[in-house]
Amino acid sequence: MLAEVKAAMRKRAFVQRKAAFAAGAPEACAALAAELAQFKGAVLAGYMPMRTEIDPLAAMAQHSGPVCVPVITGAGQPLVFHRWTPQSVMVPGEFGALIPQVSEPLTPDVLIVPLLAFDRRGYRLGYGGGFYDRTLEALRALGRTVALGFAFAAQEMDAVPTEPTDQPLDLLVTETEVLRFP
Repeated sequence: MLAEVKAAMRKRAFVQRKAAFAAGAPEACAALAAELAQFKGAVLAGYMPMRTEIDPLAAMAQHSGPVCVPVITGAGQPLVFHRWTPQSVMVPGEFGALIPQVSEPLTPDVLIVPLLAFDRRGYRLGYGGGFYDRTLEALRALGRTVALGFAFAAQEMDAVPTEPTDQPLDLLVTETEVLRFP
């Protein structure tokens, strides 16, 4: 069953990401910032890193345009996004993710997407809630939205199992390379 395969891959991916996080990759955020330069002025959605997720905050702070972070409104719902700055007062939201205390909704043009694993086809393995897949599907129905994965190179897997609801990435940045997907 696909759910069991994904669950086993998530366990393995958590271990790989934890090891990569412990090793560190300070050059990764500079690579992300360099890639984001092509989206000058666009509304950027980043994320507040949790546990061993690779940290995009320095690149988000450098972005020359509005920046927002995801807010979970409920199970089975797409994410909404609220404006963020490095000075924003943050409070715990659903699942412990930090969200801005002041709610100022924005609609992103570019999303930095966290993940557990990725493959060279542009697919990602997330936590299993489907939040980013639902969100990307809804945003892409409105027009061009860029999904930019951000990960440690060690998070790569040969093939991430996919379902029809899985939304592919447009590009992915690691500390060693930038991958572009058709």
